[in-house]
Amino acid sequence: MDNVTEGKWESLPVKLNDNILTTLDELGFTHMTPVQSACIPLFMSNKDVAAEAVTGSGKTLAFVIPILEILLKREDKLKKMQVGALVVTPTRELALQISEVIGLFIQRFSQFRQILLIGGSNPIDDVEKFKTLGANIVIGTPGRLEDMFRRKADGLDLAGSMKTLDVLVLDEADRLLDMGFEASLNSILDSLPKQRRTGLFSATQTQELEKLVRAGLRNPVRITVKEKGAAASSAQRTPARLNNHYTICRAEEKFNSLVAFLRQHKHEKQLVFFSTCACVEYYGLALKALVKNVTILCIHGKMKHKRNKIFSEFRELKSGVLVCTDVMARGIDIPEVHWVLQYDPPSNACAFVHRCGRTARIGNHGSALVFLLPMEESYVNFLSINQKCPLQRMAPVRDVVDVLPKVKALSLRDRAVFEKGMRAFVSYIQAYAKHECSLIFRVKDLDFAALARSFALLRMPKMPELRGKTFPGFAEETVDTDSIRFKDKNRERQRRKSLAERKEKESSAPERKNLRKNKAWSKQKSKKDRRKKTASKRRLDEGSDVDEEDVRELLSDTRLLKKLKRRKISEEDFDKQLTAGRRPRGRARGASPGADSGTGGQV
Repeated sequence: MDNVTEGKWESLPVKLNDNILTTLDELGFTHMTPVQSACIPLFMSNKDVAAEAVTGSGKTLAFVIPILEILLKREDKLKKMQVGALVVTPTRELALQISEVIGLFIQRFSQFRQILLIGGSNPIDDVEKFKTLGANIVIGTPGRLEDMFRRKADGLDLAGSMKTLDVLVLDEADRLLDMGFEASLNSILDSLPKQRRTGLFSATQTQELEKLVRAGLRNPVRITVKEKGAAASSAQRTPARLNNHYTICRAEEKFNSLVAFLRQHKHEKQLVFFSTCACVEYYGLALKALVKNVTILCIHGKMKHKRNKIFSEFRELKSGVLVCTDVMARGIDIPEVHWVLQYDPPSNACAFVHRCGRTARIGNHGSALVFLLPMEESYVNFLSINQKCPLQRMAPVRDVVDVLPKVKALSLRDRAVFEKGMRAFVSYIQAYAKHECSLIFRVKDLDFAALARSFALLRMPKMPELRGKTFPGFAEETVDTDSIRFKDKNRERQRRKSLAERKEKESSAPERKNLRKNKAWSKQKSKKDRRKKTASKRRLDEGSDVDEEDVRELLSDTRLLKKLKRRKISEEDFDKQLTAGRRPRGRARGASPGADSGTGGQV
């Protein structure tokens, strides 16, 4: 795709509506991309389409334009509550972006109305909006769409509105399955009419996606758009104009290198990917304190109401840093991203390709850099073979200074930072343990001491992976971490109140044995056995008429009887041993000292 254009829109075998052509011209899209020139005619001629194309290749317009053309050519015009097109996407950000693109086109088509159904808002508000305004084009995420289909009791019959559906589009279809939406997708598909046109758009093909193609599409036309040029033979999956780099640095140098890199590229727009939400919160907070005069925003999947606002704000920036998780890895079109930095490699190799695809979009140039530990260098070869994603080694970042003492100082000044750091460290190790490339990313290879230093921790957290280990390479701070206060006075007041309540409860409660919850299973079992044995002995002492000697005699007699039956001893030997094994009888258990069992106490 060095030549990212495939001719002008007028060269299509099917003529586009004049208003669509005018909008394309106003947006500056004078030429088509390969995926657009391949998909649009097929989609418009009643074909189901399964399209695979590299990220940033213009897939959104490849289905938005056919949707509008198909709805415009309907014999029966859509009414207010009749849905003609449904677009399902894995994330809110992508749904919002698609909605914005469709909104630009339907400004010239007053007969169409669209609605956005995504999480982060009250579902009842969406129900009321749909009932009041209606919609002919629905864009949504699987969870919210599935919820809307179940809102019949609230007066919304979405399944009824979908009876007029002409087009279904599953954007980033492989990601929909990766994120565990399979059950929701099946529920949605069951509510849709079978007679429809369906399009699946993705940057990668997976076995799960192949199942979905067979289940949801009728004789689909498969379209695969690969990169041309130097990497043609290897079918490169990343844009040809992307400069893809990696750098090797030790754990304790990693964050210092990131800070130095961001300081040296202040006037550029950059995405920084971390493996977990907790890491985004912790490192995002640290970067805001260390990289001055740069707008730094944070976004991750656990944010509820702020995500859309942050995403929109970053899109408008000319320069800045967005610290994020893989929630921003798919399909998101952010203008003029210069660098994609992967502080942590993603948990699966497909996500690596999608992360890189946030830059060098639609023929523009861009760069990506992944930070790897020395033991992770073989990941480069893995990506080249498994994902057709070649990387070039970059020299270590220059002018690196040690900023970790400043991060420690932040933790000492504010308990919120201290707690975020501990959570980030734990989440990082847990994510590392679940990495898809478990032969390369192995928890047992991690240097926990160096890793703790790289997180600027004040002390080691308590977690199963660290149990029983010593860390001579990590020096804990002498400060009592319980004495670190929250900068937020309300939070600190609440913490002190909780501590006082706990202390009072402990002092008033009766003293109890401190049972270790995390004791080894084998030790817990032996303790349980000891308890059973003690209880059994207690019951024996309290009321049983059979003492331990009687039990032993009974067992001995049983063994002798078995030997006799097997003819291992004669009857004569049996009688002798039986008689020899008997003990002299004393008084019965419980009898008074002066009584004898048969002689009235006389000898």
